[in-house]
Amino acid sequence: MSLQAKLDAFKADFEAGKPPYNVPHAVIEVMHRATAELIASGAAGKALKAGDKAPAFTLNDPEGNPVSSADLLAKGPLVVSFYRGVWCPYCNMELQALEAALPSFRDLGASLIAISPQTAVNSRKSVRQNELDFPILSDTHNDVAAKFGLRFALPDYLVDLYKNLKNDLPGFNGDESWTLPMPGRFVIGQDGVILYAEVNPDYTRRPEPEDMLPALRKAANVTA
Repeated sequence: MSLQAKLDAFKADFEAGKPPYNVPHAVIEVMHRATAELIASGAAGKALKAGDKAPAFTLNDPEGNPVSSADLLAKGPLVVSFYRGVWCPYCNMELQALEAALPSFRDLGASLIAISPQTAVNSRKSVRQNELDFPILSDTHNDVAAKFGLRFALPDYLVDLYKNLKNDLPGFNGDESWTLPMPGRFVIGQDGVILYAEVNPDYTRRPEPEDMLPALRKAANVTA
């Protein structure tokens, strides 16, 4: 089953109010409204695209070790996935799909990292819960996400909903700003130029890991 098929199946059960979530329809309507408004804002169109230069960054892994994009690019192409956090089931399914595709990326000489605004403790939970063999990096305040054009502020009514659902983003992220990244996936060549970019303001839509393979093959040929 494709990643998107799995996401669609989960979404159907979630929005039908099935256990264990048992979410009232009114909550679903608020989430739909927020997604529709983010789509209508055109924010995704302002994110970095293929052909743009990727910003260099250094972020800490869950053990506090700095991980540099420049160091990773010195070894080969880089796959970067921005996600919302371990509290997001769609993100966890995406991370699992990326883990399954990791051997294909490594065969082409590429490294894979995932970036979220959450604290180191929650990054460790992401790794453990999803059995990951690639680094999860903490992007405090979504500063790197902002450089890629992904950061957005939650509207007040969505903040209220999250609080009512006990989805404590300030606690998860160690940051009071109530911002998140739009899910984004990038392939960066060794020259720092983005070869593939997929950004979606609808967090229930994610590209297939295999979608990046043509860009990675291109990068492998260039750097071979």
